[in-house]
Formats: sequence, structure tokens, C-alpha cells
Amino acid sequence: MNFDFAYMLSIIPQILSYLPITLLISGLSILLATVLGIVFSLLLRAGKIPAAFAHLYISFFRGTPVLVQLLIIYFGLPQIFPALNSMSAINAVILGLSLNTSAYLAEIFRAAIDSVDKGQLEASLASGLNLFQASWRILFPQACRNAIPATGNVYIGLIKNSSLAFTLGVSELLAAGKLAATESLKYFEAYFAVGLIYWALTIILSELQRRLEKTINKPYVN
Repeated sequence: MNFDFAYMLSIIPQILSYLPITLLISGLSILLATVLGIVFSLLLRAGKIPAAFAHLYISFFRGTPVLVQLLIIYFGLPQIFPALNSMSAINAVILGLSLNTSAYLAEIFRAAIDSVDKGQLEASLASGLNLFQASWRILFPQACRNAIPATGNVYIGLIKNSSLAFTLGVSELLAAGKLAATESLKYFEAYFAVGLIYWALTIILSELQRRLEKTINKPYVN
């Protein structure tokens, strides 16, 4: 059977109507994952017990499939904690993606902090700045610059993983693609359209990352 290019183009607007849900899931997950990533990156440097907890957390969420984590959160946790029975599927997806992504970000942020020469922090403290001022003005800006490339890649991965929300019944881009495919039986065209939309999203995010890197790197370019 020939590829129906006209049909693929015709269903893109229908699929795009579900884009706000995907953007909501991705945006909130990115924000929460970033906060958690910062917290766990600091725990890795906070002593034996906090570091051990952080390593366990990171090991679990990096060592198990995202889909399994989503199923545990949405279907498993309510059996242990009945109060979670009221948790919606979209909230479960946001929580699951955030926890998973934060495990990767924690290691990225830790490595970025470690990449800054410790002598700069010591010199800042010697010049009269307190630890907070030295960290905020000297350590963190350089660490952020070093973390951006890897962080951007993790964010892109999170956007693609948001398609797993479909498995919990959330009506997002992939669910819209499946609906169109089921109605027309043109599965290749429908899923290819979904793929093109995700591709466009990653291109946009990659371009934003490139511009951010260019802006931040200006003071370091001769």
C-alpha cells in the first residue's frame, strides 16, 4: 500500500490539538526534575548517610525502565497508600518522569560542580565573601555553564518519554495518533505524523539550548 502523504498532513492539526497536554507534562516535569536534581546533587556531597540515600535513589531510577516506574506510581503506590487513589494519571506521569529525570540531572549537576576549580571558591572565601555569596556568584554560574549541554539532552529525552503517558490513559500526542490510526487503519501515516511532531519539538529545544550556550559562553570567548 502506498504512503498517503496527503492524509498524514491532514491529521497533523488534529494531533496538534493534544500538544498542550504534552507540553504541560513536559514543562512541569522539567521544573520538578530540575529542583529534585539540585537537591540530590547536594545530598551527594552532604555526608555519608545523605550521600548513601542519594546513591540508592539514583541507582533505582536510572536502573529501572521509565514505564515500570510509571506503573508502580499509578497502580502500585495506591495499594500501599490508599490516599493516593485520588491521584490522576497525568499527575502520576509528571511525578514519574520528574523522579526518573532528576536521577540523571543529579549526577550531571554533581559533575558540573566538581568541574569548577576548588581554588576559585577558596579564593572567594578568602576575599571576604561568605559561602552562600561565593557559591552563588562564583561556583554556580560556572557549574551551570558546564551542565547545560548534558542537561539539554536529558530534557529532550524527557519530552520523548512523555509519550509514555499514553499507557496510563492520558490523551496526549501519541494517544491522538493511535486514535487517528484506528479510525483510518493508516497506522504508518498516523504514527509518522506523531514522530514528526516530536522531532520538531526536539529541534526547537535543541535550538534554544544552542542559543543559551552561545549567550553564556560569550564572556569566555576571546
